[in-house]
Amino acid sequence: MMASELFDAVDVIRTKRDGWVLSDAQINWVIDAYTRGVVADEQMSALAMAIFLRGMNRQEISTWANAMINSGERMDFSALPRTTADKHSTGGVGDKITLPLAPLVAAFDVAVPQLSGRGLGHTGGTLDKMEAIPGWRADLSNEEIMEILAGPGAVICAAGKGLAPADKKLYALRDVTATVDTIPLIATSIMSKKIAEGTKALVLDVKVGSGAFMKTRAEAAELARTMVDLGVDAGVNISALLTNMDTPLGLTAGNGLEVEESVEVLAGGGPQDVVDLTVALAEEMLRLAGKPDQDVRAALRDGRAMDRWRQMVSAQGGDPDAPLPVAKHSEVITAPESGYLTRLDAWGVGVCAWRLGAGRAAQGEKVQAAAGVRMHAKPGDKVVAGQPLLTLYTDTPERFERSIEALDGSFEIGPSQPESVPVVLDKISN
Repeated sequence: MMASELFDAVDVIRTKRDGWVLSDAQINWVIDAYTRGVVADEQMSALAMAIFLRGMNRQEISTWANAMINSGERMDFSALPRTTADKHSTGGVGDKITLPLAPLVAAFDVAVPQLSGRGLGHTGGTLDKMEAIPGWRADLSNEEIMEILAGPGAVICAAGKGLAPADKKLYALRDVTATVDTIPLIATSIMSKKIAEGTKALVLDVKVGSGAFMKTRAEAAELARTMVDLGVDAGVNISALLTNMDTPLGLTAGNGLEVEESVEVLAGGGPQDVVDLTVALAEEMLRLAGKPDQDVRAALRDGRAMDRWRQMVSAQGGDPDAPLPVAKHSEVITAPESGYLTRLDAWGVGVCAWRLGAGRAAQGEKVQAAAGVRMHAKPGDKVVAGQPLLTLYTDTPERFERSIEALDGSFEIGPSQPESVPVVLDKISN
């Protein structure tokens, strides 16, 4: 440790480990020092675990978020000819909503700067999905982002290296140190990027259930309120929807599989839950952007959203007509008995897809574009003994055994049809 440093990383870790409140000065220093490489990954891992176990108060959360923002640049979309709106999901299984949502909102002359991330744990990453499209590029310059937003109006890309660089380092670290699912670190990670990104309107899709980081409505509501408060403090028009993640969204979990399903939605079809959530989030984004009461379903039916999708993919080097990757190996899981599918656990399906190669277990690990799970039935559907319930895909068949183990106890079949659960459970506004 250089003598010129204001604090010692070990002292900061010990403060939080022992349950004390970190001062503004300690937080500002540790984020800056970590960005500069003075605080090592193993030290930040220890601090993240201390925060995971001890939590943070409102002041600590606010200061931590601002320190993350101040670690890099801020984007400015004021020169665009249209207002901006964005969405962020806290992560779920089969959550491909960003893909149809961004071009759908852009069809109403609202720019959507969808700066997205990669997979965290058992949840899929938007960039990992989009990279299944041949030629598509996640990394764009700020100039390229502005050019696409002024043209097609929607962009899905990685946050630039200059945007909240402290979060980029910590995000990857949390993924491999079991410190993902804690409210202070989730809230500050999301909101530091979104505030630095400079969007005028933001809708948060806060997942709740077995396949989400927040398992209960109370936890999800606390996270949503924490993030909404941070957004309000920064002058962003913001709201949050609590949405169901006990069951995977749609009928696919993976990368290329989810792109395929997203294109079905943009073509006016697709699973009902994916369509309903896409529409609900689009309506809320447009409301916050000053364009309420738009017929967003019509834009899915008449091809306007699909046109924007094709333009967006092409602008980022992708070929919207290219065939998506196909896995070399597959395995079918069949229904053990007849009846109604009463439960299909999002956590089990997510871990299964992750183990098949759709996610990563170490920083920088490559994911398989074609790996994942296709669901042939959802809760409420009638099934017959022996019919396919799930098809598993991978390029590496040695993964099947552990992937199938993840599904143990993940689905149930009963004699009665279960009650349907709405996709949107609640809304939290500023």
